[in-house]
Amino acid sequence: MMGQNLAEIFKLTALSFILAILWTPVLTHYLYKHKLVKQIRQQTWDGQPAKIFREMHGKKCGTPTMGGLLIWLTAAGVTLFFNLSREQTWLPLFTLVSAGILGMIDDMLNIRGFVKGLSAKLKFLFQFLIAGLGAWWFYYKLEFSEIGIPGGANIGLPETLDIGWLYIPLFILTVVFLTNAVNITDGLDGLAGGTLAASFAAVMGIALVQGQVGIAAFAGTIVGALLAFLWFNIYPARFFMGDTGAFALGATLAVLAFLTNTVLLLPIIGFIFVVEAFSTLLQWFSKRYLSRKFLKIAPLHHHFEALGWPETKVTMRFWVISAVMATIGMVIAFL
Repeated sequence: MMGQNLAEIFKLTALSFILAILWTPVLTHYLYKHKLVKQIRQQTWDGQPAKIFREMHGKKCGTPTMGGLLIWLTAAGVTLFFNLSREQTWLPLFTLVSAGILGMIDDMLNIRGFVKGLSAKLKFLFQFLIAGLGAWWFYYKLEFSEIGIPGGANIGLPETLDIGWLYIPLFILTVVFLTNAVNITDGLDGLAGGTLAASFAAVMGIALVQGQVGIAAFAGTIVGALLAFLWFNIYPARFFMGDTGAFALGATLAVLAFLTNTVLLLPIIGFIFVVEAFSTLLQWFSKRYLSRKFLKIAPLHHHFEALGWPETKVTMRFWVISAVMATIGMVIAFL
């Protein structure tokens, strides 16, 4: 049975990859024809000129964004067409599409001249609304209130811990955090796509071993679409993922972690995203309260660029770290 399920998942993963490859020229033509180009940021978070950033990435001006449409539209189409287990896939599918639409709106505002897109307050408001709806459904409809303790049985701890109503704020904060963490990571050609592929592949493996074939297949369709996206997004990128991809995939990864009861493994499976997000928070804290920079430029991948590392070197080393950590996360989940 495991072999049959694995074969079916790989078929859907391959199908997602092929379909995404086939319709990429259509999407690329549309993005370039309508000049859906992201505005290069002119200021840092504190209003200072983003001189270092412009020097490193000014040449990318003119590359279209919203390439994330390729990923979530393909994954959603394959899921709906093949009627994967609705009980297991409707929740992550809703998250994928709703967060993707929110990101698309933000991208469109940026393209039309609003460099910052949606205001931070509005972005967080809508992210909290999406996450809050998911938390309500998990807690009140599905009656989820337990979180898994990785390897707990091997160290004298319970396998799960019932946290009661605290499940709701944990769910909301995790979804919002990971949504923005992936968005922060999406700053170099191929970086977010490669690290996301490793994370979703890990979730796919965990769900398969748990017997949640629908979730594993859903994660597989995302992996397939991500690999197709990477074909065109690796340096030099034909298009960028944009917020429409980063929002959709970050939120969905968080929801899948709750469905597989591996939320405590997210800092390992999504290691790069966590590090990137905290590097930005540390930079903000250091500049605000210590009046000095923690990094040359945040997030961490831009810091390495500022040190003289080629963009491809940063990306590939982050890929390696992400793959290793995702594998470690899977191993711990199987203990």
